[in-house]
Amino acid sequence: MQLINRAQVKQALNFKVLIDTIAEGFSGDANMPMRQVFELDNSADNHDAFAVLPAWNNDVIGVKAFTYFPENFKQDKASLYSKIMLFSRQTGEPLALIDGTEVTLWRTAAVSALAASYLAKKDAKHIVFFGSGNLAPFMINAHLNVRDYEKVTVVARNPDKAKTLLSVLSAQHGKIQFEFGTACQSLIASADVISCATGSHTPLFDGNWVSPGTHIDLIGNHHKQYRECDTRTVTRSSVYVDSRINVLNEAGELLLPISEGVFSESQVKAELTELAKSHTYRRASQSEITLFKSVGTALSDLVTAKLVYDLVQE
Repeated sequence: MQLINRAQVKQALNFKVLIDTIAEGFSGDANMPMRQVFELDNSADNHDAFAVLPAWNNDVIGVKAFTYFPENFKQDKASLYSKIMLFSRQTGEPLALIDGTEVTLWRTAAVSALAASYLAKKDAKHIVFFGSGNLAPFMINAHLNVRDYEKVTVVARNPDKAKTLLSVLSAQHGKIQFEFGTACQSLIASADVISCATGSHTPLFDGNWVSPGTHIDLIGNHHKQYRECDTRTVTRSSVYVDSRINVLNEAGELLLPISEGVFSESQVKAELTELAKSHTYRRASQSEITLFKSVGTALSDLVTAKLVYDLVQE
């Protein structure tokens, strides 16, 4: 059995190949039970958690286990640690133990970008991105692979982190305009795509500000009582998800409007496997507002881990 560390994952992957591989993996036959997330402490001010995400297809069996300790920064430690075990589907033989933290960053961004490839306007030029954490450069670089953006505006609570991020991205993409912004009406209205990867407990912008034709991407929240967008954003949008069973069990973005009686589970248009299987552009018109909510799936972990395993053999 191979041990594949974080540096090997990073060296093996690029977004063009990964996005195509996830599209192929999501269009094929696979099994993915609901992921299990366990809160380790019942107190209201503690969000330590442990999760297990199993999946399998015709090639491999995989299970990702991760811990989430949001207060770890006080001890100068990461908030998330993760490993993926990969087994042969034919024999059950253990193939590899792969760093899941790096895989999660890559697959989260690739899933977001894949959804945008089906849902965002083909002539989208301006993406507004909320967040400046570890996911931010992955998310932005992934989205730059699926549309020819001319401008990227980053909105973040920490201006210093945002400016460092913008400096790195500007050096990588010299022809694209990168700016720091604030969540005002004019900025939100100017966006073709709004992508959010934050730990915010409350909506990041007013849904009334969103212009017709915008695609909205929400990947930061995993809690029933919190949300990155308001109810108005959801009710104005055609809603898509990475996984119905996971999103409708965890995500306040949809669960809160459902509890308010203004949205229902049946209004979810499709999940990502359905988009990948049809492999067709799904935007109904240039004025349609689309929304993609993701909480993460074991299938994306499985497909990404298998790609890493294959590339490391070369």
